[in-house]
Amino acid sequence: MQIQGQVLTPAGFQKATLHFSDCIEALRPARSGKHYILPGFIDTHVHGGAGGDTMDGLEGIQTLRMFHARHGTTTLLPTTITNPWENIVSALQAVKEAQGIWHGADVPGAHLEGPFISPGRLGAQPPFALSPNPALLDELLHIGVIRSTTVAPEIEGVTESLPQLIEAGVRISIGHTRADFQTTVDFIEKVVALGGTVAATHLYNAMGGLTGRDPSILGAVLVSKQVYTEVILDLHHVHPGSFELARQLKPEKLILITDAMRAAGLGDGESDLGGQTVYVKNNRASLADGTIAGSLLTLDEALRNAVQLGVPLEEASRMLSSTPARYLGLSDRGSIQKDKRADFVVLDDNLNVVDTLVGGRSIHE
Repeated sequence: MQIQGQVLTPAGFQKATLHFSDCIEALRPARSGKHYILPGFIDTHVHGGAGGDTMDGLEGIQTLRMFHARHGTTTLLPTTITNPWENIVSALQAVKEAQGIWHGADVPGAHLEGPFISPGRLGAQPPFALSPNPALLDELLHIGVIRSTTVAPEIEGVTESLPQLIEAGVRISIGHTRADFQTTVDFIEKVVALGGTVAATHLYNAMGGLTGRDPSILGAVLVSKQVYTEVILDLHHVHPGSFELARQLKPEKLILITDAMRAAGLGDGESDLGGQTVYVKNNRASLADGTIAGSLLTLDEALRNAVQLGVPLEEASRMLSSTPARYLGLSDRGSIQKDKRADFVVLDDNLNVVDTLVGGRSIHE
């Protein structure tokens, strides 16, 4: 199979014809290129979309992965929400089942958001936070799908659980936390010393703010050269100025995510997040008390928002492809190069999605 366009390679854009099967076989110069062809988007943090949610089980996961594939996402981590223990186990088992089925975006694993987070920084998470112990972790890790987990460093048992998680290949993401600056610095150093990979979950949200006398977790994350950072660029969760600060301090470590909930793509009205009623109006989701609750974002919109804020298309693409691929340790994707997976998104001049190919297969099949 082949497709022609303005192809974004590690060396920049070039008019070319892509030859591919399930992997990219060749890239040959062409005289014209009608559409942009970018590496497929990788979403490291997504709960739902089009009415489906990770916590619904297999049907919900299949719904959300096809919805987001239509918006350019070729790889995603279905993300759990802090819930009663049996619900979390069931959701992870459903992710495992989904991995064996081709249906839109590829699923290399799950993002376990909690339950090992601070009860005082739940945000829109339901009140089921727990402290980890080896037995609980064994039950989850035995399922074999956790690729990333959000934890609060100050919670009892979290630091002690790091060897067990890192040995299993789990990325450690700091979030939903009241940790102070030094606790966060020490935690980052511990993860790195154990050979782990560390990130910050939805930067600026569900964590302390930075002041002159108290840099807090935000300061620790922003100054560390080790920490990857997720950003929800829906222009509701993060101010453009805050995004620019992260962009300048994290040029090789910034990852755009959706953190999308089941209401994404459904328009205004009432929805649900972890058993809580969510109110959607003007492309913003909130709980009854006004707390912002997840997002309605898709990654093609995040790309357009970044470009609108002055980010060159090549740089914005990296935040959606090569950087998250590097964070997750997925060396077979994230860029358009020979022998990598044929995961790419085709965009028109306005950066709207024309087609998405996952492993060489169009989602329109």
